[in-house]
Amino acid sequence: MGRPVQPRRVGGRFRGRGLKPVGVPGHGLPVVALGLDEVEALRLADLEGLYHEAAAEQMGVSRPTFARIVARARRAVADALLNQKMLLVTPGPVVEVERGPLACPVHWGGRRRGRGCRCAEERAS
Repeated sequence: MGRPVQPRRVGGRFRGRGLKPVGVPGHGLPVVALGLDEVEALRLADLEGLYHEAAAEQMGVSRPTFARIVARARRAVADALLNQKMLLVTPGPVVEVERGPLACPVHWGGRRRGRGCRCAEERAS
């Protein structure tokens, strides 16, 4: 038996329940499920351009876990786009948090391995 899935922090808001190919009726289309944590991983990695380490810290997961989440999300989106399937966003083990600007795109402005982020010090000088 595997470990239970830990809740992931989600800061982005997805409006709607999913997406479907244009000009194709929705009924009868095959469905590909995409979790909210996967949508958040795509947003952080591809839209915001964060490194996996910083994005993983923002979501509250380890870097290897973030890599698995974003790989699963990209596979689902590619399957839906290339095979004309409906992409349905499903809730999952997520905790919604307030979305704000990151203090540092690499370190997320927080503590890292016992040290503070040096980027804030560099900006102050």
